[in-house]
Amino acid sequence: MTRYHFQSKQNAFADEKAKNQKLPISMLLRLVSLAFLLICVAFLPVGCNKHGDKCRGLDESQEFAASCSGLQQQTRCELQQAREATQKYRDINVAIKDGYADISVVLPNMGYHYMRSTIVDAAFEITKPEILVYNKTHEGDFELVAVEYAVPIDISPNTAPQGFTGNTDVWDHNTGFGLWLLHAWVFKPNDAGVFNPTNPGVHVH
Repeated sequence: MTRYHFQSKQNAFADEKAKNQKLPISMLLRLVSLAFLLICVAFLPVGCNKHGDKCRGLDESQEFAASCSGLQQQTRCELQQAREATQKYRDINVAIKDGYADISVVLPNMGYHYMRSTIVDAAFEITKPEILVYNKTHEGDFELVAVEYAVPIDISPNTAPQGFTGNTDVWDHNTGFGLWLLHAWVFKPNDAGVFNPTNPGVHVH
């Protein structure tokens, strides 16, 4: 064997060895990428639906999915946050204990309004609605149907407060109460839309 052929074989062997050494690194990179993807998925906000066609976690009924149609994913996630934060107030006694009081406002297609006046200020906080809206069952028990946000008009006379993500929330410039008001029907499906002030499905008893 000539020196040239011997050297060629050495080079070929070295190239093959290098390839074999690179294979584990390539596999390691793939494993790292997979681990990173799994971590990202694990930290997605609870209730956010990546497919964007359902209001998962709010209500699995078709009626509620219809009222959420057209909303941004982030908006649905914020509604989920509002619902989770106020689940405990489905028991009206818990709401009263936390400072929500009957303000004697009973409206058709809305219900009975309970306000926590001590938190009515300029801040819009998704998890701290200033008003809870209830209706009565045929047995006379209160059931939570919506949360409502309230911001004094004199803080922002001509411009609605910054509310949920997007432009689908409907703030009511209510001069009678001197408040900007926003309903979110997170406990009762609303064919008119989750942010609509009234709900045709609510029949006040």
